[in-house]
Amino acid sequence: MIEIIESNNNRVPVKAAVRPDFQFMRGKASRWIALGFGAGLSPVAPGTVGTLWAWAAFLWIDPWLGDVDWALLISFGTVLGIVACRRTGEALGVQDHGAIVWDEVVAFWLVLWVLNGSFSQQVTAFLVFRFFDIVKPPPIRWIDRTVGGGWGVMADDLAAAMMTLLVLALGRSLG
Repeated sequence: MIEIIESNNNRVPVKAAVRPDFQFMRGKASRWIALGFGAGLSPVAPGTVGTLWAWAAFLWIDPWLGDVDWALLISFGTVLGIVACRRTGEALGVQDHGAIVWDEVVAFWLVLWVLNGSFSQQVTAFLVFRFFDIVKPPPIRWIDRTVGGGWGVMADDLAAAMMTLLVLALGRSLG
């Protein structure tokens, strides 16, 4: 879809962002992955819904995975996410479209795996992670604005995961 945008008295054609739906995802594995198997289609807070999906998936598969398995899954998920998020962002016309939630999924899996905590600690981790992902304080904001492509989509959420783990570790050491 081409939209005409007026800028400085010039009419410039710009590709308008696509609003994804299940039809958009049909037949494209990269889109299913990038949109968190449909979690990113939520009309309200898709990043939060994607993070909740990640949490539910973690709780479901964690009993069958050991530390090496998690490390491999998160590593593979990151590499897969770089490609899937880039391709899907190009198809949507926005590099880091709000419906792309695989970055939240992999990043929150990392938080939950490293945390290895109780349910109340997981709730705290969820809230802290969402804060960092939404507010994007430095250095997360810098990464979000300067790192491009699929790696950029993944990197700012991985930085939010690292900041979350740092805050949780500080909380444990002080409390």
